[in-house]
Amino acid sequence: MAPDFLYGTAWKEDDTRRCVRDALAAGFRAIDTANQRRHYSEAGVGEALADWFVEHPRADLFLQTKFTYQRSQDHRLPYDPAAPLPERVVQSVRSSLAHLHTEYLDAYLLHGPSVRVGLGPDDHAVWQTMEQLYEEGTLLQIGVSNVRADQLRALLDRASVKPAFVQNRCYARTGWDADVRAICHENGITYQGFSLLTANRVTWGHKETARIARSHGATPAQVIFQCAIRLGILPITGTTDPAHMAQDLDSRALALSEVDVDAVTRIEAP
Repeated sequence: MAPDFLYGTAWKEDDTRRCVRDALAAGFRAIDTANQRRHYSEAGVGEALADWFVEHPRADLFLQTKFTYQRSQDHRLPYDPAAPLPERVVQSVRSSLAHLHTEYLDAYLLHGPSVRVGLGPDDHAVWQTMEQLYEEGTLLQIGVSNVRADQLRALLDRASVKPAFVQNRCYARTGWDADVRAICHENGITYQGFSLLTANRVTWGHKETARIARSHGATPAQVIFQCAIRLGILPITGTTDPAHMAQDLDSRALALSEVDVDAVTRIEAP
């Protein structure tokens, strides 16, 4: 299934099960997590899914998780740090499958490159392992997160299986990550945007956004999400409030004019 709105599960800790349960009840059918205990409780996501799967088929849900390098983990690693890197990827995938009570993952992302400029040998080794798991059918789609334009181009130059997704923190001040989104558009990659509200507080709180929201009987957050959708961004929300979960999903139907979208997206234009 192709997701149209992702529920993100970072920073929920002991509230993860409740939040995922509420998100599913609100109508979310796409969940984003990571096998990185430092910022996520992937097992907590799985606890909510175990309850949900009692009455719903697995095929009705899009599940996405990530492989995270050791430098971005804490001591609670999902793999043996002494194992070769490809084996660490396999171990992390197996751990995620167990956590999430599933035999396959709809999407699996590299949770950021190993180096700040370009891609390193570790990144290519991880990607090759992900490609193998894709070919085996364990991973239905693969992608990358926290990536710059040069890094994405380097991946596209070497990859046998092209990324289906790029997931980035999306800043209005960079034209809503215009450079990376342009590469995604050129290559048929779905761009997933996170921190759409918290990374863009000026736009979110701007009087023009508030005016447009009032004119449509909407909230400023709904305006931001609809503008992102109109830019071709697959939005991610991580709200813990059930009312906001429902409002965020309702933003998909918000009928903004092109003038509205242009006005909002230009507030922090570079």
